[in-house]
Amino acid sequence: MKTRVLSGLIMLPLLVILYLGGYVLFAACLVIGIMGVREFYNGFRAMDVRPNFAVACVAAVALYAVGLFGGDSAEWYMAWFFGVTVVSLLCLFNIEHRKLEDAMATITGIFYVIFFSFHVTLVDRTEYGLMIWLIVITAFGTDIMAYFSGYLLGKHKLCPHISPKKTIEGSIGGILGSVVLSGVFGYIFMPDVLVHCLIIGLLGGVISQLGDLTASVFKRKMGIKDYGNLIPGHGGILDRFDSVLFTGPMVYYYIVLVMGHIS
Repeated sequence: MKTRVLSGLIMLPLLVILYLGGYVLFAACLVIGIMGVREFYNGFRAMDVRPNFAVACVAAVALYAVGLFGGDSAEWYMAWFFGVTVVSLLCLFNIEHRKLEDAMATITGIFYVIFFSFHVTLVDRTEYGLMIWLIVITAFGTDIMAYFSGYLLGKHKLCPHISPKKTIEGSIGGILGSVVLSGVFGYIFMPDVLVHCLIIGLLGGVISQLGDLTASVFKRKMGIKDYGNLIPGHGGILDRFDSVLFTGPMVYYYIVLVMGHIS
């Protein structure tokens, strides 16, 4: 418990970054994306798969350049998708030193870590930019409430082969906690869209746990316990932000598809 509290304090500067938003958030997401994909690739290397970290770095910089200079142009993002895929596959031409798995792992890391986390910056640029806080509330709020609910009430295992400590009671508690916290946020800061905040809280409570379980599946297949050891008690950057990788896109596409975002 003490370790978790200390680790939580380490995360406080990130709240300042969220508050500042804009270019500060933009730069922070880029750095976190690159650090996260490096940890992800280290997991693959434990399986004797060698994804290309240099390609991932170039892809990250290119994506954020599109976000900075290309605006909301879908054509530029499609060009980025095409470029990432082609460059990753071209690396296979070094046939003596690269395997098909290397290219697949490279592409997976770019989309799973870099592209998914990029959505945090997209939310910040919408007219509902304040909802960026719901990304964190649903991700971390669900995790915290699920932990305590499972600790106090947990009896039935949720996915014992993936994450033995997670329970159905903890999962339900996490979802309810996400709804309540999102509702409180909406009531105080965005009362005009309170219903949407509650819905996002519900969806986020489910999606964030899927993100956490997805990361656990990757780690089990890779044969590792944590992606890194940067944050005491929580492993690496990716261990802490695995849920955000899912809640970020969820909040953005909810704004775009349901609320009718206007940039």
